[in-house]
Amino acid sequence: MTKGKRKRIVILGSTGSIGLNTLRVLRLHPDKYQVLALGAGKNIEVLAREIQEWKPRKVAVQDKQTARILSDTLPKDTSVEILHGTGGYVELATMSNVDTVVSAMSGAAGLVPTYEAVRARKQVALANKEAMVMAGQLIMAEAASKGNSVLPIDSEHSAILQCLRGHNREDIKRVILTASGGPFLGLRPAELTKVTAQQALKHPNWQMGPKVTIDSATLMNKGLEAIEAKWFFDLPMEKIGIVIHPQSIVHSMVEYKDGSIIAQLGMPDMTIPIAYALAYPRHLEIDAPALSFGELGSLTFEPVDTEKFPCLSLALTAARVGGTMPAVLNAANEVAVQAFLQERIGFMDIPEIIRNTMAMHEPESVKTLGTVLKADAWAREKAEGFLAPKPQKAGA
Repeated sequence: MTKGKRKRIVILGSTGSIGLNTLRVLRLHPDKYQVLALGAGKNIEVLAREIQEWKPRKVAVQDKQTARILSDTLPKDTSVEILHGTGGYVELATMSNVDTVVSAMSGAAGLVPTYEAVRARKQVALANKEAMVMAGQLIMAEAASKGNSVLPIDSEHSAILQCLRGHNREDIKRVILTASGGPFLGLRPAELTKVTAQQALKHPNWQMGPKVTIDSATLMNKGLEAIEAKWFFDLPMEKIGIVIHPQSIVHSMVEYKDGSIIAQLGMPDMTIPIAYALAYPRHLEIDAPALSFGELGSLTFEPVDTEKFPCLSLALTAARVGGTMPAVLNAANEVAVQAFLQERIGFMDIPEIIRNTMAMHEPESVKTLGTVLKADAWAREKAEGFLAPKPQKAGA
């Protein structure tokens, strides 16, 4: 960053967990960063407060109706252009005077804006793992051709990025992703059939949005992160390991040929990887709690039980198959997780819906974004077909 010049930021997903934590980091460094635009879904109340505080030039919301409500909510003298839909998010992501796009929208909706930001030569700080799972090959190839960087915000990939600095890539034996195990680590497989969405949303260590919290409970999140790691760090799947680490203090590790293992540790606070992505390769001073080894006690590790958590096994299978299969996995998972949150299916129905959808798919090679989006739409339709009909309201 040029001394005295503020980095100009767009945040896609500004009202979600990552977006709010990004603004928390920026609030600490007003001399270094300027917010030019904010993208959100339908959370008008939070977005309106952000507009008043940050004075963005443009914002984008999910649809035209939400844009109209936002316009009516804001004070009449508010100077901001309100856009909507995918086209609106893309316009924010490709603004000519933007330096960094924080891609933190939930789910597949973040794919097109992320890809277009890369095409527009923007630095992308990526929290939207679904974009990388669906089209990591295209995103990283485009970034390489344009000469711009895609930096991870996920704590695991941020940890790997830090553990790789100063080491030769050809010396890597494997990277090791750590997983907390989620809220159901201690339950027996039979008990998982009875867990509720309310229980699944109580993660022991992290404060996250509902979709990623459910993914953490099923361990799908770790499978998606393994696919991300493949593309972020140009690694074959056999060089990506996963281990359960309930304390979420060691965020990931890199093992080298000589047996040396470099680990990155820190408190489970998302402002740490966010700040690193924004200031890369520097470390910003932030207000995250300090790690006290004297109070920490022990750090424990254990192998992953893929029979108990079949979503992880399905994700690793999709990664090995390749092509459009990871996009199908992701789409089916999004449909199943949403249905679970709506109490239409049980917790262990999630992997079953994903498995059935994947079994019907004939994977294609990923050469264009259109191929990915077609597979995504196909998988959503098939996954919906495996759900029970929505219960009718009384009197309907």
